[in-house]
Amino acid sequence: MRLGVMMPLGDIGGAPATLKEFALAAEEIGFTNLGLPDHVLGGGPGAGSDMPAEQRALYSGLYHDPFVAFGYLAGLCRETTEFSTQVLILAQRQGVLVAKQAACLDVLCGGRFRLGVGVGWNPVEFTGLNENFHNRGRRSAEQVVVMQKLWAEDYVSFKGKYHTIEDAGINPRPASGHVPVWFGGHVEQTLERIATLGDGWIMNAYPPGAAIEGEMAKIHAMAAKAGRDPKAIGLEVWISGGGGDETSWAKEARYWKKLGATHLTLTNTFARRHHKRIAGRSMAEHLDVMRRFHKAVADVL
Repeated sequence: MRLGVMMPLGDIGGAPATLKEFALAAEEIGFTNLGLPDHVLGGGPGAGSDMPAEQRALYSGLYHDPFVAFGYLAGLCRETTEFSTQVLILAQRQGVLVAKQAACLDVLCGGRFRLGVGVGWNPVEFTGLNENFHNRGRRSAEQVVVMQKLWAEDYVSFKGKYHTIEDAGINPRPASGHVPVWFGGHVEQTLERIATLGDGWIMNAYPPGAAIEGEMAKIHAMAAKAGRDPKAIGLEVWISGGGGDETSWAKEARYWKKLGATHLTLTNTFARRHHKRIAGRSMAEHLDVMRRFHKAVADVL
């Protein structure tokens, strides 16, 4: 398993020196993946006290554009460090433009980019970006098909429900002709897209147990039905730094490895479902948890 960490910019800030310090410290500790979430807009304070908690968090949080931030970090980090969006809200953007951005980043970082995509939950962002919130799932699935064609072929002709391309292509294309697309989310339609279109699943909905084993069995069955090798579909799992200790982290890491996880990612700020954020918010406190976590799971990787 590769070991990743979500960059806690909402806690530590987003200045260039801060990004550099965190990324290089993560590499020194032993993390090989850096993840960033994606939000373009958050609801303002004028919405009042009835604003949903998630909206309040977006208003106060800091979210660098992942393509810009990773472009900056690509020139600073080791050639073994991988960058991944966790996740980019694809349907808020033009699919062809994302294909171009992802290809350029993939070229500039030497093929170390994974494009994690999701459908999003925040209608405020879709309204502000003049995109349809209600067809976002179906539209994003077609976007992935379009992007995969643009990465693989010099020139593409495509006619779908949401996209029309007439003998056109992007340049540069990724050297491999492919940017890995990983899906976040856990509804049935997402599992189908993972099985038929995706390179992997970024999963934070389930703790160890029967539920996740059942969902993985579904994905594998759907992949086999679609003529794909189920073993070729990766699994990335989040473990929260605020919800355990060295003993429980190691035990959980062993479970995920046995289940077939390919990536294990530490998240210190996510606090939904079974996850808990750490109490501290400083750079030093984040790095302390990262050192303890790496030491606990290093032998399992």
